Amino acid sequence: MKNIKITITALMALFLFQSCSEDTMDDINKNVNDPTDMATRLVITDVMVNTAFTVTGSDASFYAGVYSELSAGNHNQMYSAQIRRSDPQLSSTYNNGWNNSYEQLRTLDIIIDKCTNGDEKGNYQTLGVAQILHAYNLAILTDLFGDVPYTEAGKPGIIFQPKIDKQEAIYTDIFKNLNDAIINLNKTTTYTSLGTQDVIYGGSSAKWIKAANGLLARYTMRLSLRKADYQGVINYVNASFANADEELKLTNGSVPNPFARFELDRGALSVAKSFYDMMVANGPADARTADYFTKIGGVVKPFDNSKEDIEGQDIYSISALMDETNPIYLLSYHELLFLKAEAQARLGLSEAQTTLNSAIRAAYTKRQAVTFTTAEADTYIASIGTLSGNALLKKIMVEKHISFYENEAIEAYNDIRRLQALGDGNLISLVNPKPQFFPQRFSYGQSDVSSNTNVKAAFGDGSYVYSEKVWWAGGTR
Repeated sequence: MKNIKITITALMALFLFQSCSEDTMDDINKNVNDPTDMATRLVITDVMVNTAFTVTGSDASFYAGVYSELSAGNHNQMYSAQIRRSDPQLSSTYNNGWNNSYEQLRTLDIIIDKCTNGDEKGNYQTLGVAQILHAYNLAILTDLFGDVPYTEAGKPGIIFQPKIDKQEAIYTDIFKNLNDAIINLNKTTTYTSLGTQDVIYGGSSAKWIKAANGLLARYTMRLSLRKADYQGVINYVNASFANADEELKLTNGSVPNPFARFELDRGALSVAKSFYDMMVANGPADARTADYFTKIGGVVKPFDNSKEDIEGQDIYSISALMDETNPIYLLSYHELLFLKAEAQARLGLSEAQTTLNSAIRAAYTKRQAVTFTTAEADTYIASIGTLSGNALLKKIMVEKHISFYENEAIEAYNDIRRLQALGDGNLISLVNPKPQFFPQRFSYGQSDVSSNTNVKAAFGDGSYVYSEKVWWAGGTR
């Protein structure tokens, strides 16, 4: 009996030792730097930075700048895009941007759910900001790619072949998110303000509300072909930024401007002759023309994008505005004023030129390494004279296009396609010698073309990018 007791005791001790060892090993195997749950206020900071740097400012902006002729591609993949070699229709071309967009949307879905139904229910400020960023990221995705997986996307382990949603339905959700965000940001919450975790507005709900109204103005104008609401654009702008200090942008010493970083690393973008000629046409009163571009041998030497100019680095002028400390613009004050001026001009309102003048001043004095004064802007404005009708509308669109140089190229690309759809393609003329290969959209990302049969079937051989417009530009997908 004694031996049996000793044996049982020994077995129990061994069991307890193994249990403790397994618990200890489980703790050891946990990666404390990769937690399964975090406070949303910490996660949303990462989304803000990634949205600005990887979604807005990087690949999508570089390619959109080439297609809208803000820049010319003079080397490697940018040169291939410039001469329309094959890159615009390859699924690998935009794969990074495709994946980055979905990564942000997935993270934002988690934040929104946690602040709506989870353990942070009632955290209205973080919820509202997440809804704005969700609308913004979703708009970039659908504006560039058209119909995309959305309602069934971002559900790993549940839905493996998400369906493709129509852009029209996606835009309904974009507007809903922005309007819901405004409601939530106006609510009282017991949760602590985002404060410094908000690297854009420092936890100011009032400024995020203005940003939401500004985005509503942008997207209302985007849908002009499908449902023109120019007075709505004006109303949204009036409820948005009062000055450049309130614009939606990221300025952070730890986050370099991606255009500058890309150009310094790759040397693949140069001055496009058509853009340079557009500025020269403004006459000597436009002080920007002399300082926007670097010089070679004392003169600006642009890449002639009206032909397949020679590929090469360090043989063409580049942007003189380039600087890693430049802000990354998600929505600028000058863009809003140009939206308002266009809406007023299309409604035949006499205030359109006054608003245009304000937009030019804002563009002249935008935050960047090379700055100009209000006095220089006024000298140029005086040289324009009084405009009306189509001449006024053309000037508004040309000046808006110039204001997007260098790192607001996605909106320049969206404007080109919107104007073409409205029958106003002549307002900003493109000179690329292969107009039949102007990309009407970006091709789907390789990660989904290779793994999702729905996307693979829609992609085909990729040539659809040249012929099928997105829904808001008059297409069906």
